[in-house]
Amino acid sequence: MSVKAGDFCRASPAGGCLQTKNVLKKARRLFVVSQVYGIFAPKKRSIVDPQALIHRYYADWPELEDILLRHSERVRDRALSIAARHPELHLDERFLAEAAMLHDIGIVRCNAPGIKCFGTEPYIRHGLLGGEILRSEGLPSHARVAERHTGTGLTAEAIRRQGLPLPERDFVPETAEEQVVCYADKFYSKTRPDVEKTPEQALQSLAKFGEEGLGVFRGWMERFEDY
Repeated sequence: MSVKAGDFCRASPAGGCLQTKNVLKKARRLFVVSQVYGIFAPKKRSIVDPQALIHRYYADWPELEDILLRHSERVRDRALSIAARHPELHLDERFLAEAAMLHDIGIVRCNAPGIKCFGTEPYIRHGLLGGEILRSEGLPSHARVAERHTGTGLTAEAIRRQGLPLPERDFVPETAEEQVVCYADKFYSKTRPDVEKTPEQALQSLAKFGEEGLGVFRGWMERFEDY
């Protein structure tokens, strides 16, 4: 129940009303200052614990979980490094870190024995599958990052032309965070998660997606790096 100055005035002796109003005015001012500068305000907490969420889906496959975490941690660290060096991008660093850790969560449902994935789905669908998992967890923005990180993004036309087992719609990174995670991911594989690719090696790995994808990646290099 809110309390108004008038409630105190009716119960206060003569002269007390003005004093009460002044006290409430100072209290309101202190509240406004605390909100602006963070004084007394509770710290914001992440809406998701990426490692705990990953473990829920990977507990039965510890080798795959280890591969995924090592890869995702390196993608996260590179993404956060870009955020630190480019404040003009106004990246949401908390979301960036979460999304980078979760972008490959869908590989658990794929068939890629070389990286300990023993599911049934084609690997090209891992972004879409990850998006389904993350949406089921109430994380639609994280799901977009997962869905849009394959290559430098897949267009409906490319999916149709290549006959890929994906819905014929655009899966292209649009927000700055989606683009940064997609870009950072290209420097690390899951077959050798501890080895960082050179820009030339990253470009080589994208060659199968065509010249358009290479052009997108070169544009990101100019935007995100300090070469």
